[in-house]
Amino acid sequence: MNIYKSIYYQIRFNNLKRSSRVMCYDCQDYIQKGVKILDLGCGSGIIGKTFSDLLEVTVIGVDVRDDRVVDLPFQIVDGGKLPFEDDEFDVCLIIYVLHHAEDPSFLLQEAKRICKGKIIIYEDLPEGFLPKFRCYVHIILSNLFSGIFHLKFNFRTQREWEKLFKNIGFGIFAKKRVYKNNDWIDPGKRILYVLEKNQVDQYNTIRDNIIPELIFSGSNTEIGL
Repeated sequence: MNIYKSIYYQIRFNNLKRSSRVMCYDCQDYIQKGVKILDLGCGSGIIGKTFSDLLEVTVIGVDVRDDRVVDLPFQIVDGGKLPFEDDEFDVCLIIYVLHHAEDPSFLLQEAKRICKGKIIIYEDLPEGFLPKFRCYVHIILSNLFSGIFHLKFNFRTQREWEKLFKNIGFGIFAKKRVYKNNDWIDPGKRILYVLEKNQVDQYNTIRDNIIPELIFSGSNTEIGL
């Protein structure tokens, strides 16, 4: 881990933990106790560790390098085919990762192969001037924190993501806007998708009486949690 990311995690650790707990609440209806989860692009491991502890599940993290700051079972991958059997996992988390991928379509296909249940995705949406500008700022910060200045970024609109999901053979089981307590100073748009493979779209917009419109307290979870 480079010095910039190390300092970032030290300063933001508690806030990132709170953000991860909100994500657990967001996703708890789709994750049963005792299941096996792959955290694809786990970064610091904070999300995976929080899911493991709060939801009583087994989480394995993978990423192209080891940036963990918590104790989470981990395996380095090379960005190619994932080293797991078909349907080895019950759930796959892909949290603010797809826009970093060289080939988001391939990554989703691999998630579909190794996961027999729900695929849970959080993404930023470059819709509107300010959200799009924020995505560009995120590109700059991500390069700084990663120390790699040739990363490819693939921000897409909601319509573009949903077209890609359909082409790969996913059905959208549920989706919702994700909010933060400082939306007034951070103009980003974010969305949560819950996908099922080999299903037609049957999505439900997650409503207040199922999962409240939560205040998402982690302003920088996109930078490699």
